[in-house]
Amino acid sequence: MHRRTKPASKRRSATRAAVVGAGVAPLLLLALPSQQASAHGWITSPPSRQQQCAQGVVPCGGIKYEPQSVEGPKGLTSCSGGNQGFGELDDDNRGWNVTNVGSTTTFDWKITARHRTSTWQYFVGGQKVAEFDDGGAQPPAEFSHSVDFGGITGKQKVLAVWNVADTGNAFYACIDVNIGG
Repeated sequence: MHRRTKPASKRRSATRAAVVGAGVAPLLLLALPSQQASAHGWITSPPSRQQQCAQGVVPCGGIKYEPQSVEGPKGLTSCSGGNQGFGELDDDNRGWNVTNVGSTTTFDWKITARHRTSTWQYFVGGQKVAEFDDGGAQPPAEFSHSVDFGGITGKQKVLAVWNVADTGNAFYACIDVNIGG
């Protein structure tokens, strides 16, 4: 049986193409957009600003697709967590829906990456109204906190902060409410 072989010039050409292809493949992988890790968490009810974006209630940019990603250094007081890409969350004049709530309100969280937690904090007008200490425990995928606003009434912006236990970061969510409304 006679075996056909390619001429030497075609073999060299095929070898060069394989070498070039092998060199280009890693570059292509670096150039392709990477999938974001399944991110973190946000308040779904009463609807936070990022929840309103995700549901299309208020027109928003990228936060619409990743409401769980409002992360920044601990100690911030902004709805965006200091992330310029989510700066629209800091705009109080954007037409956010306001939810009527009682003097005690339940906040529902949805967690997509369950980081160990030091504390959960809730602020109104810069004043801390509630704190829950988890002592480094891992939260469930969905849970709630009941927050008593004391004597605070009227239209307010609540800043909820999830302080991660093993990093210097926190997750931020703002919720527009009318307490006693």
